[in-house]
Amino acid sequence: MNGPVKRRGFFITFEGGDGSGKSTQAGLLAAWLRRRGRSVIHTREPGGTSIAEAVRRVLLRPGGRVSPLTELFLYEAARAQHVAEVIRPALDAGKTVLCERYTDATEAYQGWGRRLPLSDVRAANRFATGGLKPDLTIFLESPVEDGLRRARARGGGDRLERESHDFHRRVKAGYRSIARREPRRVKVVPWAEGAERVHARVVKIAESFFSGKP
Repeated sequence: MNGPVKRRGFFITFEGGDGSGKSTQAGLLAAWLRRRGRSVIHTREPGGTSIAEAVRRVLLRPGGRVSPLTELFLYEAARAQHVAEVIRPALDAGKTVLCERYTDATEAYQGWGRRLPLSDVRAANRFATGGLKPDLTIFLESPVEDGLRRARARGGGDRLERESHDFHRRVKAGYRSIARREPRRVKVVPWAEGAERVHARVVKIAESFFSGKP
């Protein structure tokens, strides 16, 4: 006799440029979902495991010198561990996973920002994740200058936050390209004054998603 079939959970990612409010909005949505009885794992990339957090410190250390290709491989190594140790087991257990950044960030930052070949970046993403894609992605779209000002106000900015405005404009263009390519998965939420106003928009998207609406 076969055992019970595991119910796969839901995988939701938050994407956007630096200072766009991903951590705030992911935290607010996690609380909203928990109040409705869902079991939620809130995690981030790079990070979420001891190995990935160690890689995060290398990647984001101000003043660190990392070549674009090394940067890509470090992100993918951290992601492979994160998927194996946290994300996939949580989904297999029927939990809802909220992750700040995932493969779209690598395409936007390393593909568009660093100008690495997009086909290679997408192939690396697939290999590191075993093809695991989010069910829903919230793209928090913020003006580049405003986002960087908020990010750098937290303590001067990490290595990527200190990149040029042109770099961050390319990243934003990358995110927009992904949203156009996958409109059913990627929902764009424009920046608005006040976290609660943005949260209200995110909740509407989540309600539609969980009710099975397109």
